[in-house]
Amino acid sequence: MALKYLHVMVRVKDLEKSMAFYELLGLREIRRYESEQGRFTLVYLAAPGQDETPLELTYNWDGDEGLPSDSRHFGHLAYGVDNIYETCAMLQENGVTINRPPRDGRMAFVRSPDNISIELLQNGEALAPAEPWASMESTGHW
Repeated sequence: MALKYLHVMVRVKDLEKSMAFYELLGLREIRRYESEQGRFTLVYLAAPGQDETPLELTYNWDGDEGLPSDSRHFGHLAYGVDNIYETCAMLQENGVTINRPPRDGRMAFVRSPDNISIELLQNGEALAPAEPWASMESTGHW
């Protein structure tokens, strides 16, 4: 039996806010499907050059009260970054809370507007510990 990874889907409450967040991470829209009859929009996002591994955002036009306020049961999405300190600084400058700072130069966690936990991992070897990250406390849960 052949198995091929296709995508991960997360439900979102506010498509514009979610799109803005994932675009900050460097993802871009690769396709979109809107269903008038089903009253939903599917937006597929991917990192540059990685269209084969998209993230699907599902937005229900009439709201989604079933979407939990804490999506911790989902687990997390993980993305590799070239410089975890620069990535976290850019996200922070754009209003994103760094829930688990990259104290170790290797790993950080942030959350999307819909409480999806996003793990950021340093590509290659961990960076040397640096301030302000090395002494920054975690915020909330991740």
